[in-house]
Amino acid sequence: LALRLERAQQNAMTLAERLAGHPHVSVVRYPGLPSHPTYDAARRQLRGFGSVISFDVRGGAANADAVCTGLGLIQHATSLGAVESTIERRASVPGQEHLPPSLLRLSVGIEAVDDLWADLDQALLTMQEATT
Repeated sequence: LALRLERAQQNAMTLAERLAGHPHVSVVRYPGLPSHPTYDAARRQLRGFGSVISFDVRGGAANADAVCTGLGLIQHATSLGAVESTIERRASVPGQEHLPPSLLRLSVGIEAVDDLWADLDQALLTMQEATT
């Protein structure tokens, strides 16, 4: 379990950093990023920053849905903490409509981080095509 968590957290940090610089992502929420409001406290109090990243895609709910359906390796499912990566648009769940419509929640697994990034990047880059 310790090795699995270590790998998932390393993957999450790498993906959070890459998502923060992506032109189709407006906001990344991950306590391991210095831009996160709780970064200083998290750095002092935690041994790692976890394996869940939340981020908003530009263009609203339709683009967020297009990202979820455009992924191949990352599964579109509601699940946290598994060895495989999953993603969901939480605002599409009844009772969660108060959340930003473009917010995606990514639970990062232990797959090869470059494979995960390739999957995310291609889905983000092609989301405009799917919604137009």
